[in-house]
Amino acid sequence: MKRSMLSTVCFAALFGATAVAAVHSANASAQDAGAETAKAPPFTATEVARFNEPWAMTFLPDGRLLVTEKRGALKLQTLGGSAITVSGTPAVAYGGQGGLGDVILHPQYATNKLIYISYAERGSTSGTAGATVMRAKLGYGATGAWLTEKTIIWRQPKVSGSNHYGHRLAFGPDRKLWITSSERQKFDPAQDLNSPLGKVIRLNDDGSVPTDNPFYSRGGVAATVWSYGHRNLLGIAFDSQNRLWTHEMGPKGGDELNLIERGSNYGWPLVSQGDHYDGTPIPRHSTRPDLNAPEKWWTPVIAPAGFVIYSGTRFPAWNGSGLIGGLASQALIRVTFSGSGAAEAERFPMGKRIREVEQGPNGDVWLLEDGSNARLLRLTPL
Repeated sequence: MKRSMLSTVCFAALFGATAVAAVHSANASAQDAGAETAKAPPFTATEVARFNEPWAMTFLPDGRLLVTEKRGALKLQTLGGSAITVSGTPAVAYGGQGGLGDVILHPQYATNKLIYISYAERGSTSGTAGATVMRAKLGYGATGAWLTEKTIIWRQPKVSGSNHYGHRLAFGPDRKLWITSSERQKFDPAQDLNSPLGKVIRLNDDGSVPTDNPFYSRGGVAATVWSYGHRNLLGIAFDSQNRLWTHEMGPKGGDELNLIERGSNYGWPLVSQGDHYDGTPIPRHSTRPDLNAPEKWWTPVIAPAGFVIYSGTRFPAWNGSGLIGGLASQALIRVTFSGSGAAEAERFPMGKRIREVEQGPNGDVWLLEDGSNARLLRLTPL
């Protein structure tokens, strides 16, 4: 186990107005740095569409996009055209960080038309909710789109609060379904293998449990867990070596990028590179070498959201890099990987909170801004 600590936006003017300088804490190491340098972007950003509180997107084989909106709408966007609202989406617990979440395709979507969507679902007790993952078949025609054959395949327990759901989804090279399950601001459950909160979950595509999961022999919730000790996981991606990377929001400081290892404990809430919002200190990762430390961390925070490891040819200098959307940092952050390490390479100011990042079919990069009247942006090389 490793222990290593379509209108075009004028970004030249934006860069001068919003460039983020490198920031270092007084007692920090180089790993604690903010952006080393905010860079002039090597791309043009073109607006394609606008959405109301978008959260995630994924491309269909025909080049169209599925886009989720937090209030519960799933949109089928034709590039250069209008969006169709997909009928049959579930009722969501909207509020705070809750609502409709991620959307991905089954690895065999071309033949089975199955998609997976995550969302915050209300509990039977007032004020409670939990993340839920649904599998459904997508159908569409000239004038409409719809979901059928809907099946719930995973649920968080319903607890109080409206934040830290996580519920990012990915299919791995093993064709297993991976789910980020944040700790719902409940702290201690992240260390409890009998709770799904604060975990990376691994399932078969039908929601059953793979027998090679690290805690399978324990049964119950523990059998679904791949890694634990996580806080608020809002990015998940596999690299070209089939390794899993996630990022998570820290508390007051200490956003993390982690290489995820089978059965490993990532320390929350026992350790962090940040502190509690009330100023109460949290022991640092260096105090617990038995717990898995992040490959890269940020103080001041970037508030990471959305994550893709780029594999296209349109931006050859980015091939193999991680691209992370920044909410608080209002930026696109590029990270590079070396062995099991990671470092921030570039930070491109975008002037808006960036919620989601995706790679398009031809290698262009696509961004979704956060909030109401948010733009879908297509990044093309200069």
